[in-house]
Amino acid sequence: MPTGLTKDAGWEIGVSRTLPLPADALWDFVTGEEGVAIWLGPGGVLPTEKGAAYRTADGTVGEIRSYRPGDRVRLTHGTTTVQVAVVPAGTGDRSVLRFHQEHLASAREREDRRAHWKGVMDRIVVALS
Repeated sequence: MPTGLTKDAGWEIGVSRTLPLPADALWDFVTGEEGVAIWLGPGGVLPTEKGAAYRTADGTVGEIRSYRPGDRVRLTHGTTTVQVAVVPAGTGDRSVLRFHQEHLASAREREDRRAHWKGVMDRIVVALS
């Protein structure tokens, strides 16, 4: 099976980076207005209740699949599923931010989304510095 193709979730991609922030501070950023605008899109408000719908300014719609405060959120994003997770790393002054997207249509879409999530990660790093 090609890299990135799974039996259950189709094509998927994950991007992660260790950042110099405690997990709670990073979680607060990525689920706050500024962080959500970077990764979900401008105009998006991130609901916290399972089944709640959202819509971004560009018209992307979806719903929350799960929301575990301080840990992870899973949501539909068009026909795909996106997960954002924050995990403590080391002694607590650093944490790992992970974006994972599954149910992608093709290897090409996987590569497009890899570039997208790397760009998102770069914008988050700039916003936090």
